[in-house]
Amino acid sequence: MTEQTVVPDTGVAEDKPDAAVVRDALGVGVAVGLSGFAFGVTSAGSGLTLAQTCALSLLVFTGASQFALVGALAAGGNPFTAAAGAFFLGVRNAFYGLRLSQLLALPRAVRPFAAQWVIDETTAVALAQPTRRAVRIGFTVTGLSLYVLWNLTTLFGALGAEAIGDTDAWGLDAAGPAVFLALLAPMLRTATDRVVAGLAVVLGLGLLPVLPAGVPVLVAALAAPAVLWARGRRGRGAAGDRAGEGDR
Repeated sequence: MTEQTVVPDTGVAEDKPDAAVVRDALGVGVAVGLSGFAFGVTSAGSGLTLAQTCALSLLVFTGASQFALVGALAAGGNPFTAAAGAFFLGVRNAFYGLRLSQLLALPRAVRPFAAQWVIDETTAVALAQPTRRAVRIGFTVTGLSLYVLWNLTTLFGALGAEAIGDTDAWGLDAAGPAVFLALLAPMLRTATDRVVAGLAVVLGLGLLPVLPAGVPVLVAALAAPAVLWARGRRGRGAAGDRAGEGDR
């Protein structure tokens, strides 16, 4: 069954079979959900207990923030600093929620539960759909499959880490950053995106030797407003030059 309801701001109604939406959503949910194994291993290797590791995936459920938290703790960072870095990364989900609330148009009673699934992957799948029905299906299937798999693989990863012992000896401490980069890379579509990412890398890596663990992540976040400010200033300067030429 398909429908012709136009999703706000898309402009055109298109047909997309429900089966195609489910297939796409499951593809994303399964592919990313398996990465929970890396988090479970990394978290256990950083010193968190099995219960703490599973609680993070059940309650926080935003991969980048989880990796940032356990990574900072593993590096010996202050728990409050580590939590602040994780919180900052998770703030982006609030902005996703503002857009998805318009597209999903869910009943008020359902919104608090749906908010738990507002993450990068569900947002990407939902925004790619042409109709409200497809948006809801894509969001729900992606969220459900990813939540279930992420938590199961987190459990298996944490149990596996206890079995193999020192995770650093296996190089599994690099699993978290590798997964995060794999998720981030396809999102860098414009020159501005790439400049922000590059500056954030320079700030983060450059400040690692001089700042406590977790703090470089917070400083690196300044890359986005800095680049946008510079771009806006350059744009105003170019507009002023054109206006001056017009006066002459």
